[in-house]
Amino acid sequence: MFSWVNKEQGGRSKEGDVFQTVTEGLQSLYNKKLLPLEETYLFHDFHSPALEEADFQSKPMVLLVGQYSTGKTTFIRYLLEQDFPGMRIGPEPTTDGFIAVMYGENEGVVPGNALVVDPKKPFRKLNAFGNAFLNRFICSQMPNQVLQSISIIDTPGILSGEKQRISRGYDFSEVLRWFGERVDRIILLFDAHKLDISDEFSEAIKAFRGQDDKIRVVLNKADQVDTQQLMRVYGALMWSLGKVINTPEVVRVYLGSFWAKPLQNTDNRRLFEAETQDLFRDIQSLPRNAALRKLNDLIKRARLAKVHAYIISHLKKEMPSLFGKEKKKEELIARLPEIYLMLQREHHISPGDFPNVTKMQEQLQHYDFSKFPSLKMKLIESVDKMLSNKIAGLMTMIREEESKQPTQMVTGGAFEGSEDGPFGHGYGEGISAGVDAEDWIVSRDKPRYDEIFYTLMPINGKVTGVNAKKEMMNSRLPNTVLGKIWKLADCDKDGMLDDEEFALAQHLIKIKLEGFELPSELPPHLVPPSHRKNVTADILYNHQED
Repeated sequence: MFSWVNKEQGGRSKEGDVFQTVTEGLQSLYNKKLLPLEETYLFHDFHSPALEEADFQSKPMVLLVGQYSTGKTTFIRYLLEQDFPGMRIGPEPTTDGFIAVMYGENEGVVPGNALVVDPKKPFRKLNAFGNAFLNRFICSQMPNQVLQSISIIDTPGILSGEKQRISRGYDFSEVLRWFGERVDRIILLFDAHKLDISDEFSEAIKAFRGQDDKIRVVLNKADQVDTQQLMRVYGALMWSLGKVINTPEVVRVYLGSFWAKPLQNTDNRRLFEAETQDLFRDIQSLPRNAALRKLNDLIKRARLAKVHAYIISHLKKEMPSLFGKEKKKEELIARLPEIYLMLQREHHISPGDFPNVTKMQEQLQHYDFSKFPSLKMKLIESVDKMLSNKIAGLMTMIREEESKQPTQMVTGGAFEGSEDGPFGHGYGEGISAGVDAEDWIVSRDKPRYDEIFYTLMPINGKVTGVNAKKEMMNSRLPNTVLGKIWKLADCDKDGMLDDEEFALAQHLIKIKLEGFELPSELPPHLVPPSHRKNVTADILYNHQED
């Protein structure tokens, strides 16, 4: 059993908190500590609906967002390697609603109205967006190995130009914000030929404010431009994103062509393969980091709930008891930026923890401030105690679970075999070059290396470290790298290099100069022939001695 409890207390903390898993612990802390604060100060009306059991128990989710015809649905098809119910692909805006692609034993589609009453699905609170949204929301279920580890949310293609003026019938940005708070990864897809960020797309990205750590960007269809054009496209994309995503850090952009068709331009094939593997590793890590992400989201939610309680209680305190309530309300709403600054100083709160002031002013118009609750320090202290003590215990539990459980990874579909076999990224290149060859790959360039070797005045067939160092320094590699190459090449650890070891050192230098990484241990196919252990000879020698 995993727990942070003190053993001297008979397996229980002072409050009797004993949890089997991190997820159970998160749910218990939320219900006991944070939920009372949220309910008291109307947090669910202003910011986000209450969390339910399904929100804690659900699999990691990936949200795909992009303008129409950027390849969102094709990207899902590429990952799953099969069609899913409700899928439509075309150059026009085909996906006209939200599709939650999830695992199910039987293939089929569940409509939105039925989906929001299912307690096992984390979508019950979407009921607040009404029929206009629910009629365009479905769950596509299918037995697929990828979906056993993650769920994927496909969104409508974001419109541009005149099309975006047509109302969708529901608050598109608010729906995205709801999903953004609950998913583990947000992937923004761009087409190499469509880099303009429309007003609706800009509003959609702004809806993910506070979720910057979840956002990744994919520049799809990058094979349809040549190298020079790709550089210009990449620069234009970063410039466009810089105007919308207001963070000093550069967002991670993955380049590639994410569909199972031949590349139109193969000049950047190696780059696309490397980028694809990086993106796959990022998605594959989601199940392993799911508990940590939920813990992080709970902390963010708790900080916002505390700030909200301070704002609401301050507005209540400033209201007159009898006359002039409406006038005072208007004055307080207008002074809200000043109130934010005052609360920051009074309670030592970071400015980044406060909600958007403009949106808050709009929402406050609909409430009677005199009916707001006063500040209850007991609720605030309970949340502070949770953040300072209980969360630290859950962090310990996460490490314990990781050490005792097998590593969780997304498998199946496009992830299956992406690292193994001759078509794995980097196979037959760099340090793995020659792994299938019958001869020692270093021997192909050994005559050239031997010429250098014999100019270094070998003694008894070996060059000293001092002489070898002079030649190796000509590569201009850092001493730390050359030191690692020396350790790998000096197979017998005698502090000197024979002709084969010297050739190996030169081969490793060549590999590093070509941009490949060095291994921590020398792979068997690179061990010089004279230093390989001859098992048959050892058996014969031992037999003769006996």
